[in-house]
Amino acid sequence: MNHFNSRMNRVQSPIIPIIGQLIRENSGTISLGQGVVFYPPPQEAIEKISQFLNHPANHQYKSVRGIDPLLKQIVTKLQEDNQININNNRSIVVTAGSNMAFMNAILAITNAGDEIILNTPYYFNHEMAITMASCHPILVKTDDNYQLCLDKIKAAITPRTRAIVTISPNNPTGVVYSESSLKEVNQLCQEKGIYHISDEAYEYFTYDGIKHFSPASIIDSDSYTISLYSLSKAYGFASWRIGYMVIPNHLLEAVKKIQDTILICPPVISQYAALGALTVGKNYYKKYIGEIDKVRNIFINHLQPLQDICTLVPSQGAFYFFLRINTDMKDFELVKKLIETYNIAVLPGETFGIKKGCYLRIAYGALQQETATIGIERLVQGLKHLINPV
Repeated sequence: MNHFNSRMNRVQSPIIPIIGQLIRENSGTISLGQGVVFYPPPQEAIEKISQFLNHPANHQYKSVRGIDPLLKQIVTKLQEDNQININNNRSIVVTAGSNMAFMNAILAITNAGDEIILNTPYYFNHEMAITMASCHPILVKTDDNYQLCLDKIKAAITPRTRAIVTISPNNPTGVVYSESSLKEVNQLCQEKGIYHISDEAYEYFTYDGIKHFSPASIIDSDSYTISLYSLSKAYGFASWRIGYMVIPNHLLEAVKKIQDTILICPPVISQYAALGALTVGKNYYKKYIGEIDKVRNIFINHLQPLQDICTLVPSQGAFYFFLRINTDMKDFELVKKLIETYNIAVLPGETFGIKKGCYLRIAYGALQQETATIGIERLVQGLKHLINPV
């Protein structure tokens, strides 16, 4: 059969499986690659599974939007934690993770050839989804501290622009955008008649007294603000694949068409578990955030002395650092050497849209203190031995 030109040829390959293969080939490697937490789901989530099993009808298809008890619990969560009111102008849709919510949003608001503004470094699955939809990611640089540059965002808007995407707390940089910056972006979207897609998967992971802000809490923003949430991080739910989106009502029919085609309905057993998790609420993650913050400080203390080798940008959210490495070496080449020689895995910056220079993303949420110390010592040793500062 002759090979044909598929739209997928324009989509970058996911980096996590590539790094995963290198890790498997180098036994004993500690991963600072994938963004997961070290703790399991709450027991209340596990207990809800028996309730699911007690009803034979649960093995049949359910509502494309999600089961009613979970939707009601999400309404309460949004009001209490995000100050978002679900009024007659908004709808909630439960999804198979927030990545699916993003894909739903892009397909619902665009035609082929439309543009979506991403701030760089971007989250690679966002760029991939936009390209899959035959749209164009328009890349806008952040400042030296990875904060938003409103003037650059404004200058990037064209008649084909359909949305501006913000991620706060941010993947891959770990920075948290200020309330004022997010309000400025949201106001700009209102003025230009485009959507503000706000990815808030890391909403609970903030440090040093920094607070998360949800743009959909802004008065009269309901007609153009799309908010994405995930249970993967705060509730240790990565493999359960449950997230949700808050959308303007006028997008509901489009999103339902997309979700019914791709998924039919979110996995019901996972929805029951999600209901149990959200019933516990944010008190669950609070038991573990202190441990993650301790690991974060271990990393900071080891990386700060390497000023001639790398630049550590202040990071007060999520569980990432995005290092600028002072070298001419390609970042994927550096990643391979770190795995093969020092048994420590990180991700290359190029997969997050940074094509010039050498950058590494470090994830620390999966580690507890002892392993974290070993891991960061390996990384520091590897950088010291491999990097010749330029």
